[in-house]
Amino acid sequence: MPVKSSASFRMTAVPMVLVAQLLAAAVLALTLVWVLHFRGGVSWKWTSNHLFVYTAHPLFMVIGFVICTGEAVMAYRIVLGSRAAKKAVHLLLHLVAMAFAAVGLYAAFKYHHDAGLPDIRSLHSWLGIATIALYALQWLVAFVYFVFPGAVMTMRADYAPWHIFFGIVIFLMAILTAETGLAKFVPPLINYASEAYVVNFTGLAILMFGVAVVLAVILPSRY
Repeated sequence: MPVKSSASFRMTAVPMVLVAQLLAAAVLALTLVWVLHFRGGVSWKWTSNHLFVYTAHPLFMVIGFVICTGEAVMAYRIVLGSRAAKKAVHLLLHLVAMAFAAVGLYAAFKYHHDAGLPDIRSLHSWLGIATIALYALQWLVAFVYFVFPGAVMTMRADYAPWHIFFGIVIFLMAILTAETGLAKFVPPLINYASEAYVVNFTGLAILMFGVAVVLAVILPSRY
């Protein structure tokens, strides 16, 4: 049997971008089903007769750090137009992601305060704080290199590969943080099979979305 040429196995980023959009829609839909149907809607308050009522935290974090960040990472593959337009969308989506994350972080600390729980004790919280800190640092450094008028082209060219690398790493940290956050809800839900399935499928969709985004970035735009 003849061996196929390696060229026949090549793939462009376009299919992965389309797959990522479908997975992003699935992640959002599953999260909304969980929050609105099983958790009774978005709430900022904790009550002792609910397992988890401050649903603003997972909702805003998923929209911000998972979906908006993923779309920002793929902006140069998605947006049609000039490079300046792509850069503007990339920058704006990261700002939107940080805004959602700030609200989600506030919701988490408010929940801990209302419930009398200690802050930053779990692996999920450690990963979350590290991700937020690195995210903000990455944005500030990128602004200095790529937006600030004083940056020279050689500096931008030298930093660009590192910006892409750290951007992917931070995005994967956000995915991992989301997964560890969802994992916290599975053990208490053994008596709520339907909700547990929704949570698990949400986690799988987030993981596949992360994989699709990374592939969309590293694959060539054309043969």
